[in-house]
Amino acid sequence: MKISTIALMAALTLAACGNANTSKAQDGVFAEPTDRRAPTDVSTMKQSFAPVVREAAPAVVNISARSIQRVQADPFFQFFGGGMPRERVAESAGSGVIVRSDGIVVTNNHVIAGATQIRVVLNDRREFPAEIVLADERSDIAVLRLTGVTEQLPVLAIDDREEQEVGDLVLAIGNPFGVGQTVTNGIISALNRTETGISDSGSFIQTDAAINPGNSGGALVDMDGDLIGINTAIFSRSGSSSGVGFAVPASMVRRVVDSALGGETAVVRPWLGVKGESVSADVARSLGLPRPQGLIVTEVYPGGPGARAGLREGDVITTVDGAEINDQGGLNFRIGTRSPNDVAAVTVLREGGARTINARVQPLPGDARGDGTAIQQGPFSGARVAALNPALADRLGGDPFASGLLVTAVVRGSYAARAGLRPGDLVREVNGRPLTTVEPLQRLSGATEVTIERGGRRLTGVLR
Repeated sequence: MKISTIALMAALTLAACGNANTSKAQDGVFAEPTDRRAPTDVSTMKQSFAPVVREAAPAVVNISARSIQRVQADPFFQFFGGGMPRERVAESAGSGVIVRSDGIVVTNNHVIAGATQIRVVLNDRREFPAEIVLADERSDIAVLRLTGVTEQLPVLAIDDREEQEVGDLVLAIGNPFGVGQTVTNGIISALNRTETGISDSGSFIQTDAAINPGNSGGALVDMDGDLIGINTAIFSRSGSSSGVGFAVPASMVRRVVDSALGGETAVVRPWLGVKGESVSADVARSLGLPRPQGLIVTEVYPGGPGARAGLREGDVITTVDGAEINDQGGLNFRIGTRSPNDVAAVTVLREGGARTINARVQPLPGDARGDGTAIQQGPFSGARVAALNPALADRLGGDPFASGLLVTAVVRGSYAARAGLRPGDLVREVNGRPLTTVEPLQRLSGATEVTIERGGRRLTGVLR
């Protein structure tokens, strides 16, 4: 589970090493006043959440996922040539939400990742096997279909209108520590949290409602009893709730569900084709802005949606479809919740004035598979190499604007393997020249100076 493994490890690191005064989270501003009212007397404070729970809880389920893991033998026995790797059965437990009465369930991808068998237990203790319809690692959302459903099941309506405000009351419903369905309450602590380390394209709802291991995939519910988010991760030093939990907003949940029910095998994320930097206090002063706000465009992809719509370097993007943008993650999220060919209203500051540009967002160009071409001769012999493109870079979690040649595979014992090349290496230059196509590698012979990027570091050496 992400709460107890991958994301928690990241969360532990952030909690131990982070500095609240230097957070780059996208805070935005407080919403305009509405008709919401704080409790005014003791009787109001004593009102119960029970009516909301009665409506929402029947649609929240427990999920048990079984997978087969390969376990390495003890190194002591391996040293003497024994102890072959073995397989063991691993089980994970999490939560989910029924979003369609015929048995469509939403949960976290990390709850069911690698699962060979999935069972779902309803609030009334009925059990159903489930199959994966679509699993999206980037958003950490997966869509399941229960099998054997013969009657309509209770559902939780997805509220993707994004009318929530910081301070609104919320409930978290799930199965923490496997003890059974549990309801906790709190408030929305923040909205549009982006640079959390959980995802490069996520914009999360932060809540202080208690979320613990086992809550993954459970519901974050508003006071109307609607689903506003899927609980995903926590920041904690202890592994238990410290009042800092994160949920994937309903707008992204809706995007993944629509993709699954539309017959897609993957979520196709469109892009705007612009790259930028957050507006700092110094930049805001130089631009005459009343406060640090927006994303200043530093690069526009030639022929991309932004370029065709008329976006330019130096523009300051302040909103997309009315939602405030303050960093690249926020922009990626807003565009990523749209469907390809949708028109996004992008508000920019240019030459001292604000204007709205309508951009038709498109899928990232290029082949995302990245199988590559096998190199048969020269210093790269034995390597399979693919020209990097925006779609491939994005799939690998890299910069869609990056260029170079990606090593996708290396044959064991080949010349490329003996030279130290590894899958994932990005070949930036050969003999001092940047590369964008594979053909030059196929003609190389003799000593070759190569610059590669590996793990964020540039390495230069000579292959002979």
